[in-house]
Amino acid sequence: MVSVAIGRRDDPDAAEELRQLVESSGITPVGHVAVRRDRPDSAYYIGSGKVEEIKAQAAAAGAGFVVFDVALTPAQQRNLERALELWVLDRTALILYIFSRRAKSREGKLQVELAQLEHLSTRLVRGWSHLERQRGGLGKTGGPGEKQIELDRRMIGVRVRQLRERLKVLEKQRRTRRRARSRRDVLSVSLVGYTNAGKSTLFNALTRSAAYAADQLFATLDTTSRRCHVVDGVEVVLSDTVGFIRGLPHSLIEAFKSTLDETAEADLLLHVVDAASPAREEQMAEVDRVLAEIGAGDVPRLVVYNKIDIAGREPEVVRDPCDTILSVAVSARTGAGLDLLRGAIAEFARRSSADQPFSDEAPTWSPSATA
Repeated sequence: MVSVAIGRRDDPDAAEELRQLVESSGITPVGHVAVRRDRPDSAYYIGSGKVEEIKAQAAAAGAGFVVFDVALTPAQQRNLERALELWVLDRTALILYIFSRRAKSREGKLQVELAQLEHLSTRLVRGWSHLERQRGGLGKTGGPGEKQIELDRRMIGVRVRQLRERLKVLEKQRRTRRRARSRRDVLSVSLVGYTNAGKSTLFNALTRSAAYAADQLFATLDTTSRRCHVVDGVEVVLSDTVGFIRGLPHSLIEAFKSTLDETAEADLLLHVVDAASPAREEQMAEVDRVLAEIGAGDVPRLVVYNKIDIAGREPEVVRDPCDTILSVAVSARTGAGLDLLRGAIAEFARRSSADQPFSDEAPTWSPSATA
């Protein structure tokens, strides 16, 4: 595993997150190299000296390939594979591979395949480097390598168009279901947050369902919606969505757009945050960035600090000077504070019916603050 810090950026949780990504893909990590650079190298992203160091460590550990915690260009990946004499996976390819293993629904599988093909199309030349790509001597006829590459591109292009057409059909069906819910005047609430923040566990606790939940990255890829009784007289439709992560490939965001539209069209977002994570502020900022990218930046939001049992906190509700709820601290695993969260959702439902939504002020939370 190779983690790279560029400039002054220093994420103490980056190495641990990379390890979790690697293990979530079913790969066993055998070594780690940390690299710091002022700027990426155009040929290798890292320096040639570090390339030699990684090659020696990989050989000593018997590694089958090297995983980089950055997005590499096709040229950088090709150069690294030649220098290291090993397969190289960058962050984008690793996340795509995890998504391909976890997708269960028909829509989820189509979305992942679309993202994988679009990523592969930029790297086709790597797969045919053993073939001749020079022009032949018979007029405009190309060599066999060139023909194969163009054939592959054409096949990928056809498949991409097919996938987009199928996803359009599924997107229309999803929009029909959303319109049916809105006609019933049911409040739509979506869980969003960094991957492994505990969204699925919270979803199960609130809806008393059994959606898949695990202590791993991207345990949930397929959106699940359930009716949820909050308090007497208040029911909502709660949706569990895919988690976000730093460096989430843009192709994945585009491919999952129809699924993420569930978030953009929600009445309320519950931004679930891992209260025990030392990198929670950076994770919250990344979630905010992705929400803005998918058009959900203006949706009313309530921050839910989860895993307070691990952080050593007590359940609490934080309000602004206008008495509007900003955040709720809970433990989805133990159930502590869930009554406070249900009350907060009910309060939003009453305020929204009176056209008084939650405040847009971003709450802050410190582990050293007194409860």
